[in-house]
Amino acid sequence: MNKRHPPATVAFDIEVVGHDWSELDEATRGYLLERARKKGETAEEAAGKLALTLGLGKVVAIALWNLDEQRGAVLLEGPPTGWAAWPGRSDGAWLFRGDEKQLLEAFWERVRGYGRLVTFAGRMYDGPVLMVRSALHGVAPSRHLAARDFQMRHHCDLAELFTFQGAVRDHYKLDYWCRRFGIESPKSTLDGSQVDRAYKAGEIEKIGDYCLRDARATALLYERVKETLLPLLQQ
Repeated sequence: MNKRHPPATVAFDIEVVGHDWSELDEATRGYLLERARKKGETAEEAAGKLALTLGLGKVVAIALWNLDEQRGAVLLEGPPTGWAAWPGRSDGAWLFRGDEKQLLEAFWERVRGYGRLVTFAGRMYDGPVLMVRSALHGVAPSRHLAARDFQMRHHCDLAELFTFQGAVRDHYKLDYWCRRFGIESPKSTLDGSQVDRAYKAGEIEKIGDYCLRDARATALLYERVKETLLPLLQQ
């Protein structure tokens, strides 16, 4: 009789490119400028933050790292293809390509049957972005990625774990915690601030590789805390 294996634990990360400021309607631009003014920000700063503005950033890459298989997969913007081995790579990574709607549909289908999802700041950013962008395309999310999960059984957000769910005020980036735990930084070839520039230069596979590095680093960091810090939240 075949033994039934528990659902896989999978880390994920996304990369987002902001809309073109000039293509926004006048009312939206005015609203964002007023918000920026109240925060003491310039119009240029407001225009440069569209990737971080909920509803105004297009998802161009989603990376998954399966901790059980120790293998990654990337959903990447490009001419539509089904799942296949990522050409030219020796790490066994899989690749799926399509437009944003197709990426989101494939993502929700993929994560439907997974067990615990692992992110870094995924409850406050990646999850809401994926759910809102899906809704804009008429795609129904298969999981609630921003739900409160105080024991982190279904969604372990490492950014929340390292603030002990708000007990610690200071927030530190994934790169910081990777360096503390001796994990290779995913920022060696690219960082989030350079994604928009790489996208405009047509370097989409470079973005996919960077996204996968982030997902892998998130998975490795999770491995370091799952038997030490995480059990404290599950008592």
